[in-house]
Amino acid sequence: MPSTNLEIGQQVFGGDVVGVVNENALFTDHKIMIEPGVQGTLKTLPVAGNFNVTETLCVVETSKGERNIRLAHFWPVRRPRPCLEKLQATQPLLTGQRVLDALYPSTLGGTCAIPGAFGCGKTCISQALSKYSNSDCVVYVGCGERGNEMAEVLEEFPALTTQVNGEGPELSIMLRTCLVANTSNMPVAAREASIYTGITLSEYFRDMGKDVAMMADSTSRWAEALREISGRLAEMPADQGFPAHLGSKLAQFYERAGKVTCCGSPDRNGSISIVGAVSPPGGDFSDPVTAATLEIVQVFWGLDKKLAQRKHFPSVNWNISHSAYDKVLIDYFNGQDADFATYKKTIKTILQLENDLIEIVQLVGKDSLGEDQKATLKVADIIKEEFLQQNAFSLYDCTCPLIKTIGMMKVICAFYDQCKKAVTENTSSGKPLTMAYIESNFGAKLIKEITEMKFIMPNVPEAEIAAQLDSLAGRIVDGFRAAMNE
Repeated sequence: MPSTNLEIGQQVFGGDVVGVVNENALFTDHKIMIEPGVQGTLKTLPVAGNFNVTETLCVVETSKGERNIRLAHFWPVRRPRPCLEKLQATQPLLTGQRVLDALYPSTLGGTCAIPGAFGCGKTCISQALSKYSNSDCVVYVGCGERGNEMAEVLEEFPALTTQVNGEGPELSIMLRTCLVANTSNMPVAAREASIYTGITLSEYFRDMGKDVAMMADSTSRWAEALREISGRLAEMPADQGFPAHLGSKLAQFYERAGKVTCCGSPDRNGSISIVGAVSPPGGDFSDPVTAATLEIVQVFWGLDKKLAQRKHFPSVNWNISHSAYDKVLIDYFNGQDADFATYKKTIKTILQLENDLIEIVQLVGKDSLGEDQKATLKVADIIKEEFLQQNAFSLYDCTCPLIKTIGMMKVICAFYDQCKKAVTENTSSGKPLTMAYIESNFGAKLIKEITEMKFIMPNVPEAEIAAQLDSLAGRIVDGFRAAMNE
């Protein structure tokens, strides 16, 4: 369908939208744009009809002669597509993973790294983001990983569905997904080019005003291809044989992420979020690729082999992970719940205190701890087992809406605050409660309800999820008040 505001002789520039293709029910406005760098006057107007990617849609008269505008763009993948301006991102990349959305969030337009040893769940997190993130389209690059992983993507993704703005019929997420398949048995030159192909595809969709999520699995295999090509070119090797310009190449790749003002008219903004999996040998984060990546990216989701061995997934280590976007996103999260920052700080503090108390318990035993310290350990166990763990293969926990994540944080913090109050303040009988009494009496029912809150289905209306979790937080407060007045 051609744009309605076009005229013969009109000046057009790179990025101007001249028409729209109805790609599918999920991607309804595939914009037809003037190629970047083209400038001139319209000699012929586009007309409605059926075209393939090689047929001419309209003609632009430039200073270098006529330029045929087609449905396809040809662009060198190693050169970034232009934009007018880079913007500060203010919206989160919602992943559906509680530990990431609550504690270490990224933005639409952010850069993330997922380093971890073999078997820690890098690919599973990348696929979960592809399935359930709030991006408009996904570009998934399987760069040098095993062939069965790409086969799994091709098998699973068509069976997964989503809705447009949460309404209408269920549609396959493959309608918004591009796959760049490059498995470990393919040539290293193709592997090296696959990452650039993926980011250029992402820039093409970004220029339409879309929020794009690009998954690179994994950048370590891409760096190994760089190392092999560099060796064949007889370049001077650096640490572990990687080329001396490895850091520069990684920076050039990650800097193509971000939220931008797109070229051309009408005015529109788009973003690219890059999530790069890194596979350091033996899980050694001092590996040159991992070290160079961590100097560049703003979000670090570090995976822990010990957590993975205990079947704690996603195996994100809360002691080493971090996000530089906390301050940028705090207004958004506080808009969802005014006490979000308090919940987040409380949960992080509990996990840090638990890390310190574990050493004491191992030396002198749990009986030597004060009641408030026992409360901290109990709540830390609930956080780790019920909040941070998430079963990607279950119907109830494959994804977690933000409203459910915040509600669960509220419930846990309410239980912690009431426990601390109960074990430090006198009750009507003249002495504080003990954690043993709480856990064996009225607290047992409350703890059971807390452990079951993750079973709320993600497709339940948000208002109903919020009501259920608010009700549980209220019952916790009432239960402790009644126990202290007995």
